[in-house]
Amino acid sequence: MVTAKADTLRGAAWDAAAQTPDPELPMLTLADLGILRDVQEFHDHVVATITPTYSGCPAMREIGLDVRRRLEAAGFENVQVATQLAPAWTSDWITEAGREKLQAAGIAPPSAARTGTGPVPVTLGLPASAPCPHCGSSDTSHTAAFGATACRSLHRCHTCGEPFEAVKAI
Repeated sequence: MVTAKADTLRGAAWDAAAQTPDPELPMLTLADLGILRDVQEFHDHVVATITPTYSGCPAMREIGLDVRRRLEAAGFENVQVATQLAPAWTSDWITEAGREKLQAAGIAPPSAARTGTGPVPVTLGLPASAPCPHCGSSDTSHTAAFGATACRSLHRCHTCGEPFEAVKAI
């Protein structure tokens, strides 16, 4: 049975963990990205559950350590960070606030991810075009499949002339 006190502590634990910035996109929190899946507060420990943006994401170890540090700084002891692989993360889990923060930072947010069941086709080559986060033009072109991280691509806007990154839709 969940009590009002447990709800308050769980909410405080969620709030502390949710404010953890992403190490690769520091303008976003884990809550903005949808990486933080759950925070459970038990009588002697707290478990925060995170889902990687893709299997093998090199930032997961650092993200887990940052979540632990945030919870410990908020006064929670005996913190555990668990990884949940299913369901797999999708860029559709990025919140509206997260998409606005990406755009404000000059990074195009991802378009809607493919949905459906069954095999997922893998397309080699440059990702789909992205609207310019600076002027909103859709007259853009790809310049590189990878940006500062594997989850971003590089583009150039033909309207305002600015280069920009885009987060890939997964």
